[in-house]
Amino acid sequence: MPRPRTHDEALRLRLLDRAGELLSTEGAKALGLRRLAADAGTSTTAVYSLFGGKTELVNALYVEGFRRLGARLRAVERTGDVVADLVRLGLAYRASALASRNLYPVMFTRAVPGFEPNEAAARLARSTVDPLLETVRDGVDRGVLADVPPGVIAASCWAFAHGLVSLELDGNLPPEFGTAGMYERALRANASGWLRAGA
Repeated sequence: MPRPRTHDEALRLRLLDRAGELLSTEGAKALGLRRLAADAGTSTTAVYSLFGGKTELVNALYVEGFRRLGARLRAVERTGDVVADLVRLGLAYRASALASRNLYPVMFTRAVPGFEPNEAAARLARSTVDPLLETVRDGVDRGVLADVPPGVIAASCWAFAHGLVSLELDGNLPPEFGTAGMYERALRANASGWLRAGA
C-alpha cells in the first residue's frame, strides 16, 4: 500500500493562508519559515519541500492571490448589458478581496521588501483582468462604451474598484459604504460615465 502524501495541496494552502495572516498582521519580518511551519503544525522540511525557500513562498502567495481573484472574475457571466457586467466584475473583485484579504498586501503593495514576482507569476497577474478587458472591448466594439482604447476604460474601472476595496480593507471608507448596495451604486456610476453619448 502506498504511503499517504503528507506534503499535499491541503497543507500547501494551509501554509499559504497562515503566511498571508502573518504578513498582513505582523509584517514581513514575521514571515520566518520555522515559525510558519510551527504555526501550521508541520515541519520546516515540509515548507522547503513545497516552496523551496522564503522567496518562492512569497511568490506562491502572490500567485495564489491572483489565482483566486482570476477565478472569481472568470466566474462572472456576461449578461449583454455592459454596465451591469462591469458592476458585477467590480463586486466580484470586492468579494475576492474580502475573502482573501491577507493576500492583498503581497499582491498590490511592497509588503515584502525586495520581492519581485517571477515572470510566470507576473504573466498570471496581468492576465487576471482579461475578463474586464474583454467586457470593455465588447462594449467599445458594439458602440456602447466611449470610442477610446479599451485598456483605458478597463484600467479606470479596475482602479476605481481597487481604490474602494483598498479603502475598505484599511478601514477608511465612511460607514455609509458598509453595504454592497453602496458599492454597486458607486461602480454603476463609474461604469456609466464611460457610456458613449447617445448609447
